[in-house]
Amino acid sequence: MLGEKPMIQWVYERASSLFDHLLVATDDQGIYDAVERFGGKVQMTSARHKSGTDRCAEAAGLYEQQTGLAFSHVVNIQGDEPLIQAEQLQILIDCIQIPGTGIATLIRPLEAEEELGNPNMVKVVVDQSFKALYFSRAPIPFVRSSGAEQKHANIPFYTHIGLYAFRREILEQVVKLPLSALEQAESLEQLRWMEHGITIRTAVTHLPSLGVDTPEDLELIRKQQSF
Repeated sequence: MLGEKPMIQWVYERASSLFDHLLVATDDQGIYDAVERFGGKVQMTSARHKSGTDRCAEAAGLYEQQTGLAFSHVVNIQGDEPLIQAEQLQILIDCIQIPGTGIATLIRPLEAEEELGNPNMVKVVVDQSFKALYFSRAPIPFVRSSGAEQKHANIPFYTHIGLYAFRREILEQVVKLPLSALEQAESLEQLRWMEHGITIRTAVTHLPSLGVDTPEDLELIRKQQSF
């Protein structure tokens, strides 16, 4: 709970104005019941999924079967991002509509040295067109020259915000790919897609976002924000 609402409700309400269809995908009965109580749409999915992307793909397919609709794009919003804002989601929507883009995601400039060393905050290096080169839980890029500290290097450091937009056919493609070595090493599914040659385009947001990965994260959000 955050204030008088469950965390998933904050995420759902902040996203609701931007999409033609918004659906919570879960294998948890408690989450399912919570979404129904506040009037949201929810789809029960398999408990066997190893990633949110797999769950998202199943839910999208089931919803298309139930409604007779066919979607051009699917956006996967994490239910543990209660600070997500509509402006950030609009940046992601604009990014996926750039011609030739199959997958889009958001990144944010790192603001504090402790963020760089936090393995729960995924770092990303991008090329000059803001296509992702690599994602890691380690501090990247590593600054080697002259013993310079990472935080004083004259290069940008970015952290990944775990939101993805997919062209519908690309979503179906990535969930059929076998697990990869880099993905298993870092526990980051996007590395599987990149290892198979799929490009991920990133877009920068400067708005704060904090995923709730630990009980400490939850307490931090409760202290920093008024819910």
